[in-house]
Amino acid sequence: MSIAEAIKNLAKKVQNTKDTIATEEATKNALIMPFISNVLGYDVFDPTEVVPEFTADVGLKKGEKVDYAIFHNGAVQILIECKPIGATLDLHHAGQLFRYFSVTSARIAILTNGREYQIFTDGDMPNRMDEKPFLVFDLLDLDRSLLPEVQKLAKDSFDLDSVINAAQELKYVGGIRRIISNEVKAPSDDWIRYFVSRVYDGKATQRVLEQFRPLVSKAVNQYIGAQVNDRLKTALGEDAASATNEPEPARPAAAVDTPAAQEIAAAPEPDPESDIVTTEEELEGFNIVRAIAVAEVPPERVVYRDAKAYFAVLLDDNNRKPIIRLHLNGKTVKYVTTFETSNAGTRHDIESVIDIYNVADPIRAAIRRHEREA
Repeated sequence: MSIAEAIKNLAKKVQNTKDTIATEEATKNALIMPFISNVLGYDVFDPTEVVPEFTADVGLKKGEKVDYAIFHNGAVQILIECKPIGATLDLHHAGQLFRYFSVTSARIAILTNGREYQIFTDGDMPNRMDEKPFLVFDLLDLDRSLLPEVQKLAKDSFDLDSVINAAQELKYVGGIRRIISNEVKAPSDDWIRYFVSRVYDGKATQRVLEQFRPLVSKAVNQYIGAQVNDRLKTALGEDAASATNEPEPARPAAAVDTPAAQEIAAAPEPDPESDIVTTEEELEGFNIVRAIAVAEVPPERVVYRDAKAYFAVLLDDNNRKPIIRLHLNGKTVKYVTTFETSNAGTRHDIESVIDIYNVADPIRAAIRRHEREA
């Protein structure tokens, strides 16, 4: 089983049990031990690999223990401190990790509540655990680009030097990405003021900042959407010539090779026997949804079915796996329905098709729900 498959299976378990697990011990047994075993590949029942309630006597408070110590090549390499699921991960409650880090051979420390994982090393000062993690991930919302970094901690591919060398960059890049993510979701005054100072000649009063707040959000989402669409087009083969390092003659955007790309590029000819017409706006909406969804599943798994009342986007062409419904043909009211929690759906009013980017999180959540329930 690949690490991606192991994490996917564990994420399903987290989703299904997170509301019933009430204690730290239950969190360890149900979620953290499977992570150590199935994801990292260590034998939790072999004391030469995994030692629960690990104690080191040198300079430590009597009776203090770390929840797990993972051994590799006969030496302690990873320390794990556990909290109950749902608990906020706070370094003030992880004093054991700081103290044990300085008196063992471990260079990696993990703080987890079974769902979120924070991974630390000693990049700032040798033999002293950093106060900020270099890697943070949530099993229920995992950035797939982090999988290679998690893989480096696994038994069969443990690569301490690679982890340490990449840690500093990961820490800063991850921190910057989280800041950008937060600013995109809820722009701060400082973020708004940065753009206002460059496009507005007047004084950046609070009233001006509030006027620009939705404009900045819209501009950022449009830019991100354009980048994702470009990536999607490449994935669907429009830039296939670059893969062979051969130049490709200029051609119209609609002249694409793959069936999936042809579906995106232009609306199909209307069936003369049907009064259902797929509009350009609906296809643009489908392009946006597919661009958002490509972060979770291959683009060919996302398809549409047009109907009189709405334009449905489905996973695997299965009407029991709705991702979103687009209601774009109203003269004055446009809205979409997302299915992140159930197939009953949640309505979101929009002004234009580009506003679909504002429901990117529910779109991805709907896909993850269908994957978990598969």
